[in-house]
Amino acid sequence: MTNKLLRLPRVLELRGKSRSAHYDDIQKGMMTPPVNLGGRSVGWPENEVAAINAALIAGKSESEIKELVKRLIADRQNSCEVAA
Repeated sequence: MTNKLLRLPRVLELRGKSRSAHYDDIQKGMMTPPVNLGGRSVGWPENEVAAINAALIAGKSESEIKELVKRLIADRQNSCEVAA
């Protein structure tokens, strides 16, 4: 399975958020942190953005979305261990 890394402009477009609101969501645990791509470049896994958007569309509560974000971060770390 391949998973695209999306750059910030595309993530903001998909989420319908401003840059400051997006980074505020990261601080509040409502969005996954970025993946460092080297230098000053970062991106977000497309599946994580889609999962969070789907939860918002489904009307999930803030606490449910925060739990989803925690699971996505754990899955990201676990997939790195499997690949190694």
